[in-house]
Amino acid sequence: MNNDYGMGVFKTILKDIYTRVFYKRWPAWVGGLLIGITSVLTFAWARPWGVVGGLREWVDWILYFSGIYSSHPYYSPLLSSSSILTFGLLWGAFASALLSKEFSIKIAPPFELLRGAIGGILMGIGTAMAAGCNVGGFFSAASALSLSGIAMMIGLIIGVNLEIRYVFWELEHFRFRRGDGKPKKRKEGSFDWKKIQPYLGGLAVLCAFTGAYIYHSYGVDPAYGPDYVQIGGLLISGLAFGIIVHRSRFAFLQGFREPFVSGNADQSKAMVIAVIVSVCGFAVLKATGFRPEGAYVTSTFWFGSFAGGIVFGFGMPFAGGCGSGTCWRSSEGGVKQIIALVFLGISNSISQSMLNSSETLRSIMGKKIFLPYYINYYWSVILIISIMLIYYFVMAWNEKTRAFV
Repeated sequence: MNNDYGMGVFKTILKDIYTRVFYKRWPAWVGGLLIGITSVLTFAWARPWGVVGGLREWVDWILYFSGIYSSHPYYSPLLSSSSILTFGLLWGAFASALLSKEFSIKIAPPFELLRGAIGGILMGIGTAMAAGCNVGGFFSAASALSLSGIAMMIGLIIGVNLEIRYVFWELEHFRFRRGDGKPKKRKEGSFDWKKIQPYLGGLAVLCAFTGAYIYHSYGVDPAYGPDYVQIGGLLISGLAFGIIVHRSRFAFLQGFREPFVSGNADQSKAMVIAVIVSVCGFAVLKATGFRPEGAYVTSTFWFGSFAGGIVFGFGMPFAGGCGSGTCWRSSEGGVKQIIALVFLGISNSISQSMLNSSETLRSIMGKKIFLPYYINYYWSVILIISIMLIYYFVMAWNEKTRAFV
């Protein structure tokens, strides 16, 4: 009897933990903290977090096989760190959506699907100019003490505010159905797929760890040099990012846009926490020589990052998410976001190809500015943290006063 009672209590505890993790939203600040910590761990393991690079590589291969690109891509999607991180992000968000019974195909109205495609195109152009999306061009670049990250942040703020003004104009002149769409209601008597979603989600997580184990079993290839152990670890990092952003609904778009629309600053505060944690970790790893100082210091200061940030920031709301946000919303079944991701990859691939073919265009984008070369590590970290804290307190003040709404 005591054993049965003890087992019942144990099951109740496990059920409560599962409910808290997958059936309840994580606070935004928890998501920001975990993103910052995971970012540092990922950089310590291999490289900084990025999103759009993986999408571009997949499109490069597709365009090569279709005969549009003549040159053979030099990377393998199965061995590229960018590809593995992006796949892990998508797979992690997909697994999380299943585990939380939130996966469903949602088809937005035609006008919104068109907006998704336009947003993807604009974001693709912006990412090519800034050498990364909101993750690589802003978050990881700022964490890496690259001044281009701050330049893109300013551009993102401007771009998002321009989009807000455009939306007001659009609402006055266009009368179309809007929204991301709702899942179809289950027909009475039909099979309820939501009941088995948690089991499928658990299987998805198991598949990811199995894939990482397979990579690990290959070790390091002495002939060609791929570090399969490192790649397997990045797959798990991507999985972690996907789960975190999905459960906390972490979105850079909301961090930049929502304060100027509704005044809500939860995601803004979460974003600031993520950057501060990541900056501190990156600085330690670089200052101690554990990671190269030039890692993720992009050659886009100032024009590429600033102008690219404006273009990307203007396109984000059209797509219904930032780079990482569009990924987790796609993995949740959002057709609009899937379309946006496809066009983001195509647009970025073509735009990057144009930049690579022109020395003049590349020079216009800018140059590398690694802050510690100018004001040492201590003041570089203080500078970026100060900028983020100013943003934090201004958004917190706006949340109470609604001054910018």
